[in-house]
Amino acid sequence: MSTYNDGTGEVDIIFAGGGTAACVAAGRLAKANPSLKILLVEGGRNNFEDPTVTNPAVYLSHLAPDSKTALFYKSKASKHLNDREAIVPMGGILGGGSSINFMMYTRAQGVDFDSFETEGWYAKDMLPLAKKLETFHPKGDGFDPEKHGYDGPVHISDGGYRSKSADTFVETVKGMGYGVIDDLQDFEAVGGFSKWHRYVGLDGKRQDAAHRYVHPLLQDGQHPNLHILLESKVVKVLFDESSPPKAVGIEYKPNYEHQPNISLSKPIHKTIKATKLVVVSAGALGTPQILERSGVGNPELLKKLDIPVIADVPGVGEQYQDHHLLLYPYKTTLGEEETIDGILSGRKDFVKALGDKDPILGWNAIDICAKLRPSDTEIASLGPSFQKDWDSFFVPHPTRPLMLCGQVSAFLADPSLVPAGQYITMGTYTAYPFSRGSIHITSPDNVLDGYDFDTGFLSDANGSDLKAQVWAYKMQREICRRLPYYNGELELGHPKFKEGSKATLSKGKLEGEVRDIVYSEEDEAAIEDWVRGNLNTTWHSCGTCAMRERERGGVVDGELSVYGTRGLKCVDLSVIPENVGANTNNTALVVGEKAAVIIGRELGVEV
Repeated sequence: MSTYNDGTGEVDIIFAGGGTAACVAAGRLAKANPSLKILLVEGGRNNFEDPTVTNPAVYLSHLAPDSKTALFYKSKASKHLNDREAIVPMGGILGGGSSINFMMYTRAQGVDFDSFETEGWYAKDMLPLAKKLETFHPKGDGFDPEKHGYDGPVHISDGGYRSKSADTFVETVKGMGYGVIDDLQDFEAVGGFSKWHRYVGLDGKRQDAAHRYVHPLLQDGQHPNLHILLESKVVKVLFDESSPPKAVGIEYKPNYEHQPNISLSKPIHKTIKATKLVVVSAGALGTPQILERSGVGNPELLKKLDIPVIADVPGVGEQYQDHHLLLYPYKTTLGEEETIDGILSGRKDFVKALGDKDPILGWNAIDICAKLRPSDTEIASLGPSFQKDWDSFFVPHPTRPLMLCGQVSAFLADPSLVPAGQYITMGTYTAYPFSRGSIHITSPDNVLDGYDFDTGFLSDANGSDLKAQVWAYKMQREICRRLPYYNGELELGHPKFKEGSKATLSKGKLEGEVRDIVYSEEDEAAIEDWVRGNLNTTWHSCGTCAMRERERGGVVDGELSVYGTRGLKCVDLSVIPENVGANTNNTALVVGEKAAVIIGRELGVEV
């Protein structure tokens, strides 16, 4: 493995951040041209053959409060969230989010790429890249082979394990009149539920970007041109004095999280030179901070912090987007092998399961997904302001879902909060929130917490994001009440309805015909309050260095080049100008694939 050290000298390309898209682009370029000297700089540790990374069933360990593999960004308190400070985790390990995420294979809708309105980034351009990255294992008449790839580095399968309850769920929603779709990830399908596939190989191992694109080259002894520098935080990009200024390297320092920090051993800032290109790839929350510390951003902010202005780009750090998530837990009558509660609670020994090669370790416990649009009646019931947003944004684009939804076969929180048992959790997350936030630096060199972050959750003018989640609560609850394995709501994860309300939570299984709950105005208010008090991130941050015209708040152009500079690009989800109707890992992968093609073309390398 080639680890960067002071004797390595200057390189051709520096990736300032070792996340999903960066690993894809760096791996593709290093493999295409072994004489191209490439360095990946990552603030976290190596993920190579880490059993907590490679074994899907223990993914939640990365979101524990003491995690060293995630970065936890704290937003400022918001009246829209009942004065809470939202916490947004990001990948803090080589491979970024792909190393610690839930491994849910969902592609953006084709209309999402079309909404970028950028040459080379339309759906017709991006589908070939989405096919290029994958080896797609699901088969059947419902899958169009022209929509998927079969020889890419990332394997898509069920990992060899699926709960029997998935079939029960599918039959239940079918009986309720919902659509059941074999392939919900073909760039167009919408309006139903589907069995979920995952970024897990047939061998039950996670398919993260580092293991699929970077580690094979680091391990084969034939690519000494690819280097990694771990546990190092990028402070800023360095520029020459030409006009427009050219990026010529980076300044970095060892990560406090992974280094001794005593008075005699303060981390020293170091520099690395890049002869061809600097790529900032620190994620939607990290990348804008690096740019601002480098002098690229809003001049008013930079001057307040005594940072010399390199490029006047006011859009840096603006237009933050995420998907708004609520999680609703239920008690069930499922067997121990049909949830991962045993693993999460410690009742099932992880080390023993590892030694026994237990197939359940290849399971992320998420077998069901959905991309849903409400009926006309349901839309009308949400009021005229919601109807206005629906008519302008969704009606012209019938393949856009309002809500994404999934069933997780586990209790997704601290297991000590609930009695030992088998649970499911329904997740509902808004596909295209109208709300926007921002992140900006408050210090010229504080790389850990020198920022001001506002998620903007539920801040949209018409309140449509809140109303969408009220609809989603009712929708998912009616489904769960009809599941044969339903055994009542778990009280700590649901709105507090007054005694005597028709919406009161159930103590256990329902007998006889299940009728839809009729919610009073007081019940509606309780749901709204619960949403405000509990809504949080879906770990899908994007949009803070948007790819659009500079005059419209853009930061990069269609070649991913930062306005007002030379030799500087951004390659991660920060460049996505509009949200996507899917979990964002696939979009990060295709951004990496697209970046490799763009950079390769500029350097005369065929990728």
